[in-house]
Amino acid sequence: MPNFIRIIVAAVILGAAIALIIFSSFWGWGILLIFMALLVFITYIFNERMLLAQWYLRKEKMDKAEATLYGIKDYHKELYKGQYGYYQLLIGLIESRKSPMKSEKYFKKALSYGLTMDHNIALANLSLAGVEMGKRNKREAQRLLKEAEKADKNKLMAEQIKMMKGQMNLLDKTQQVRGGKGTYRQY
Repeated sequence: MPNFIRIIVAAVILGAAIALIIFSSFWGWGILLIFMALLVFITYIFNERMLLAQWYLRKEKMDKAEATLYGIKDYHKELYKGQYGYYQLLIGLIESRKSPMKSEKYFKKALSYGLTMDHNIALANLSLAGVEMGKRNKREAQRLLKEAEKADKNKLMAEQIKMMKGQMNLLDKTQQVRGGKGTYRQY
């Protein structure tokens, strides 16, 4: 449902609640309708599909999370502007499980739209660093790891950042050199 329709529905329900309270003495029904109007307005700010997708991701039900997110046809119409980045981040997380290299564009979009929570910025940068390590682009991966470390103020991802740095050190040690007859040797 487009967001402007949610605002209209919330306003109509709130108007009905005020009419019930003022013109008749149905206080109970009026208060119930006020809570319903607040619920509809809250779905304007926090889309129910996004909340369901986050819940499925926490339960590690990737297929249901993906189906829920792809149920949002046009995120520019259905989501609040502050949720565009989080939508791209969630799709990037789902795509990274299937094909990490394809998820890069979603993480970059998420960062360009803007994420308000520091740990989400750190998560996007850490995921991008992993993609860059997969491409063997060490300099960019180090820059992204530093940004992730800087954004992770509460040290929620300190263990993952440390593990990624260890993997980067292994990247230096294992260097692939072209051998004879199309084989690769590691030194």
